[in-house]
Amino acid sequence: MSDAQSSGTSSPNETRPVRLRDALRKARIEAADRTGVVVDLRDAEVARLEILNEALDPLFEQVPEQVDLFDRGISQGETPRLWVDVVAYVMMGRDKRIYRLVQDTRFGRKVLTESHDVPVMVDAVTDYIARRMVEREQALAVQPEPKLVETNEKRRGGSFWTFVLGFVLGAAALFAYAMFEALRNL
Repeated sequence: MSDAQSSGTSSPNETRPVRLRDALRKARIEAADRTGVVVDLRDAEVARLEILNEALDPLFEQVPEQVDLFDRGISQGETPRLWVDVVAYVMMGRDKRIYRLVQDTRFGRKVLTESHDVPVMVDAVTDYIARRMVEREQALAVQPEPKLVETNEKRRGGSFWTFVLGFVLGAAALFAYAMFEALRNL
């Protein structure tokens, strides 16, 4: 055995094999650093959404209690969101500095407003709430009953006579066929 191998030291020309333990340790440190950055970004997003939420307090105080369309709150999932109602929420843009008012529709997400400024977003949410309240009023408005009852009664009478005519024509066709067969057999 050579002295280099027995002493446990390697010469600079020889490459030392990387140990899996060292590689795992390095990977864990890198993952912890990335996780720390992600947590800091998420905390910054939540803090900005809380600032907007506080700015919306006067608006939601003006909404009548009998209107139960709006349920405001911040969800702290993978993407933090400030919910306005069941289908609309404010989230932060990719740069984590821009507010984005989004509405989920049956055709996908629709961005209603984007801005860096809290007052602009308060105005956008105010307009959204006003539109939703008008939609609610229109849905609850009593519509006059249509006059389809008279036309349905006429149709019922017409359908009765159509049935009678069809019955008579069917009976006549059967009688004619029976007569034709009787004459043919003679």
